[in-house]
Amino acid sequence: MFVLLNEYRLKKMFSLEWLGQTVASLCWIVSVFVYGYAVSDELIMSTGDWLQLMAASCWFISNISAVIFIDGNN
Repeated sequence: MFVLLNEYRLKKMFSLEWLGQTVASLCWIVSVFVYGYAVSDELIMSTGDWLQLMAASCWFISNISAVIFIDGNN
């Protein structure tokens, strides 16, 4: 049976490594939008900004999946 929150997942989520990477990826995502609005009231994003957003989002999703799909036998 799949249990969303168990001892292993909580231990991983409260580890310094996981928290640091997750917070860093969220800050990276937010920074893309902050810089996009820095010039005007409209969101201006170049190709590089979209690539940065995709990279940060992939990093965040990877961190979440590391907790969801953790093997409790290890």
